[in-house]
Amino acid sequence: MLRLGGREFGAGEYAVMAIVNRTPDSFFDAGATFAESAALDRVEAVVADGTDIVDIGGVKAGHGAEVSVAEELARTAPFVAEVRARHPELVISVDTWRAPVARELCAAGADLINDTWSGADPGLPEVAAEFGTGLVCSHTGGLPPRTDPHRVAYADVVADVVARVTDLAERAVAAGVRRDGIVVDPTHDFGKNTWHSLEVTRRLDELVATGWPVLVALSRKDFIGETLDLPVGERLPGTLAATAVSAWQGARVFRAHDVRETRQVLDMVASVRGVRPPARPRRGLA
Repeated sequence: MLRLGGREFGAGEYAVMAIVNRTPDSFFDAGATFAESAALDRVEAVVADGTDIVDIGGVKAGHGAEVSVAEELARTAPFVAEVRARHPELVISVDTWRAPVARELCAAGADLINDTWSGADPGLPEVAAEFGTGLVCSHTGGLPPRTDPHRVAYADVVADVVARVTDLAERAVAAGVRRDGIVVDPTHDFGKNTWHSLEVTRRLDELVATGWPVLVALSRKDFIGETLDLPVGERLPGTLAATAVSAWQGARVFRAHDVRETRQVLDMVASVRGVRPPARPRRGLA
């Protein structure tokens, strides 16, 4: 059982995590939700489209202008508080690798700390334990925050992913983080070239077999663009294909820009697996 905020996600139940970037330079929307009004509109839209979680971030993942702790908090803390006030039951995730930021955002109402930089700040588990929030444990191949990979190599990338994220998960439990609030993320593209991200996707069942709930953040990423030779704006079909493969192998949480389309793919996979009935089965039954 995965428990985030007031929600419980049982075995075989897929959760969609909608991306809401409070940044002026995000790779996909180039700052479309940097303004608070636009970001609030985005939250309302994804809630209407059926998201389970909103993931709020204040710093672009890749390299770019430096963002101080104060600036990251200015972009995110009041916004998290406003979203919590508007949507008391919604699971709020915050995308940050900094413990001081995470502490303020948890105090503002966050339910999950999405640490995409693999424990770069060792204080994050203490924050999650203090507030009773969930924690994402990720893999970056040892790269520090906001660093792009360059000629990175692994003897076995999947083995490296499994070893790192399970070690972080067990350390988090030892630090007092709820076991049912921990999610592991292979972290496609981070510390990986396209071959690595494809290998991780192909062998995702090995990470699922650890027993920790698996999150995948596939949406519009470079490994999809390089595989299909497509720009960011044309990567949705490839994203959905990788989403279906990951869901079939047992991933549980799906971080996405395109919530409605992702929800439909996950519902279809669930129905093929036999854990979700068709919405309107009529053919041949009249």
